[in-house]
Amino acid sequence: MLSLQSSSLFNCLPSSNYSSSSHLSLNRIKCGINFPKLPGVSLFSVPKAYKTSVVIKENKPTILQKIIETINKLHENDHDGSIYNSSNSNNTTIKLYAILEAVSDRIEMHNNIGQQRDNWNKLLLNSINMITLTASTITAIACCSDSDAPRLALKLSSAILFSEATGLLLIMNKIQPSQLAEEQRNATKLFKQLRTQIQTKISLGNNNHSEDYVRDAIEMILALDKAYPLPLLGGAMIEKFPSKFEISRWWPCPKKNTRLNNKMEINNESNNGWNLELEDEMKEVIEVVKRIDIEDYERLGSIALKINKSLAILGPLLTEIAAIGSLFVGDEILFNFVPLFAGTLATVVNTFEHGGQVGMVFEMYRNCGGFFYLLEETVEETIEEKDLNKRENGEVFEMKIALQLGRSVIEMRELASKSAVYRMEGREIDEFANKLF
Repeated sequence: MLSLQSSSLFNCLPSSNYSSSSHLSLNRIKCGINFPKLPGVSLFSVPKAYKTSVVIKENKPTILQKIIETINKLHENDHDGSIYNSSNSNNTTIKLYAILEAVSDRIEMHNNIGQQRDNWNKLLLNSINMITLTASTITAIACCSDSDAPRLALKLSSAILFSEATGLLLIMNKIQPSQLAEEQRNATKLFKQLRTQIQTKISLGNNNHSEDYVRDAIEMILALDKAYPLPLLGGAMIEKFPSKFEISRWWPCPKKNTRLNNKMEINNESNNGWNLELEDEMKEVIEVVKRIDIEDYERLGSIALKINKSLAILGPLLTEIAAIGSLFVGDEILFNFVPLFAGTLATVVNTFEHGGQVGMVFEMYRNCGGFFYLLEETVEETIEEKDLNKRENGEVFEMKIALQLGRSVIEMRELASKSAVYRMEGREIDEFANKLF
């Protein structure tokens, strides 16, 4: 409590009279206020090594004590080097945000270009079909014409139109717009998946191995750029008619692993959700994926590739036959039917190839095959890591694999048990591991 000296208060009165223009002189005012002495605590600066202690009554903590305890804790953390760790964490977070910005930009680019190339497929298909049908109609009119002059003009017109359709078809079959659009859709989906992973990493604030994660994210972006290129010229475009079916690979190559291939060591302290049963379950599921799912999608992908090659050759061949046949319309009856039949059949073939988007189906099988190979590499790389604390939590990892295969955890365990029994009996399992697609 403050103590006010009453005698001193009365001494504050001035010793002389006022005039109307005079002012009070502060120097002549003498007030005495005495403050009691407080504990020697400075709230503005507390040395790092200084330990403040305040004597308080029992069960009655004061705000001052809480402030001092907080300051002491901050000084202890500063002494332990947490400020350096916080600075390093902020630097990593800034890098992740920069990567996130680049990923968002790529999502926008692939989405816009994918829509553009899907429009290419529709516009080119409609244009080629209209040109082919128009040329066939002109050829039919030329067959009914009796005069040589109009017939010659009609024959030349139909031959030019069929030749134009042939040229456009060759370009369209070379670039396969439906397959290009599917590539950009896949790239957009995978970049969105990467963006979600980075956002989750930032939200969780888990800074363990954060620099390694930054490098992995950059490698993932570069691998996606290589797997799904945007330009069509300069040899950057993916080969649309390879000699054999090959999967899409959009993830970086696995790092060389020099660890021994032996069983992991289980201890009673912390297994991070892993045990030998879970390892065996993952191995059985991957065996089913390799024996059933991967082989089936490679077989279907090879069939789609052969169909697409055949249609890409047949369409321009028919329009070229129609162009040549239209020049001989009116000479013989047989020549009158050849351009009509070839032009009509070319329209059907082109509609089936590009309207049915066979190139897109082929790319879908390539992407599905890549998904299974990525799943296989992920499981094998995780199991080969002998330090359980460096692995992803076993329960979370099991749930993620099950959801990626379109199964529940219980269903995936039943699949692993069934696969083990069939393998011991020497039989081939008749069930796909994947139920999603």
